[in-house]
This record gives sequence, structure tokens and C-alpha cells, in this order.
Amino acid sequence: MIWDIVGFLVFGLVVGAVARLIKPGKQDLSWLATLGLGVVGSLVGGLIASIIGSGDIFELNILGAIIAIVVAIALVGTAEAMSGKSRTS
Repeated sequence: MIWDIVGFLVFGLVVGAVARLIKPGKQDLSWLATLGLGVVGSLVGGLIASIIGSGDIFELNILGAIIAIVVAIALVGTAEAMSGKSRTS
């Protein structure tokens, strides 16, 4: 049980980091924000893969991972846009 949670958090951090690497430009996000966005992306990716019938929500599969990364990229872009608009350069 505890290892499932730890594994999910590690995968969320990996998904968030990959999303930040794929997203062009420099993102001003902390590692905690990256972890949060990656975990949310992982949840959404697992949910969509589960709905499609590719596996369970917490099961690691390639379709869920791809969807998780795509969702995390969108979340990184959204977080970047929300934080960037309020600052003056």
C-alpha cells in the first residue's frame, strides 16, 4: 500500500519533469509544483486509460503514461500562463 503511493508520487514527478522538458521555454515552477502537476496529469491519464479500457487507473501502461504527459504539458502551460500574466517583466 505505502509503496503504491510512493511509486505513484515518483511517477508523478517523472511525468511533471518530462512535461517541463517537452514544453518549450523556461518555466518558473518549483519541484513541488512540478510534482503536483505530474500527479494530477497521472490521475487524469490513468482515468482516461481506464475509461478507454486500457487498464486500471493506478496501473502503469503506455497509453496512460502518454496521456498523463500530454495532460501535464497542458497543466504546465496553464500554470505558466496564470503566473506569468500577473508579473511585470
